Amino acid sequence: MIKTISLEEAVGTQLAHDITEIRPGEFKGPAFRKGHTVCDEDLCRLQRLGKNHLYVIDLEEDEIHENEAAAILAGALAGEGVVWENNPREGKINLHAAWDGLLQVNVQALSAFNLVEEVMCATLHNHTLVQQGALVGGTRALPLIMKRAVIERAAAIARQNGAVLMVRPLRRARAGLIITGNEVYHGLIQDRFAPVLSAKIESLGSEVAALAFTPDEAGAITWAIHSHLEQGCDLLLLSGGMSVDPDDVTRHAIRRAGAAEMHYGAAVLPGAMFLVAYLGEVPLLGVPACALHHRITALDLVLPRILAGERIGQLELALLGHGGLCRDCPECSYPHCPFGKGM
Repeated sequence: MIKTISLEEAVGTQLAHDITEIRPGEFKGPAFRKGHTVCDEDLCRLQRLGKNHLYVIDLEEDEIHENEAAAILAGALAGEGVVWENNPREGKINLHAAWDGLLQVNVQALSAFNLVEEVMCATLHNHTLVQQGALVGGTRALPLIMKRAVIERAAAIARQNGAVLMVRPLRRARAGLIITGNEVYHGLIQDRFAPVLSAKIESLGSEVAALAFTPDEAGAITWAIHSHLEQGCDLLLLSGGMSVDPDDVTRHAIRRAGAAEMHYGAAVLPGAMFLVAYLGEVPLLGVPACALHHRITALDLVLPRILAGERIGQLELALLGHGGLCRDCPECSYPHCPFGKGM
């Protein structure tokens, strides 16, 4: 139950909630925190904030205050790699990354959570790379006082299929690069693929452990794949030979190497001819030629997910279509743009 009292009556009582101050363009935050004991010196400032009366709360047994509710919600939403402090500000609790990694959002569970009236949670996009301490989400109960059963139902939804928010650390892979193409192998042109792929791998904390150049011959490519595996590579990237020309034999070579699972084609532009295969548990990524001409392609959307331990199949490649169209801006601002942000 909430009782309204005048400012004069409020002297000596404790505030039931944070009181927000807004100075446009300068500041927005609590001028007074919940639990602050009102004194005579506070009255003028409270009036300037538009407060001519305050509230005294006497909770019923089935009611809950917004701060306690926010803590219950945060605890249910936060999974592995997500941390929060039980120090609500204006009834809101922020969720942060416990370590560097890839944010994973259970989008369906988040939607079900937000369908519960009087609660909310907002997050960064699923599959966003984040650093330790980064803000990844925020939650709050909307009313000052609400029924405890509503909060318990929302928390149960958040926990139903595991936590809504997790940050998966990226493993340190030993990557093997195989650069295919007669023109590079025979020295007719200088290779530009190895530096591009090496930079992407190293930027994610992994290393290039082996590098091979092969002609457009299935046997040579297959031999290079087996050689890299024997050298302990646990991630393989092959460039070239991903299109439909008759001499593009890379896919055939991957099958000959023993790939039991292979998915060709991603709903992404640029990068539609991207390939994902698995040799046992070792992922193999086929990189189309567009990666030489575009800073960001399907590879950049998939590689962090592979390093975070996700197994990418046909469904995952299909879901990339929503948000998978690059605008080819004159100045690339990725990841601060919509590309790859659908799922």
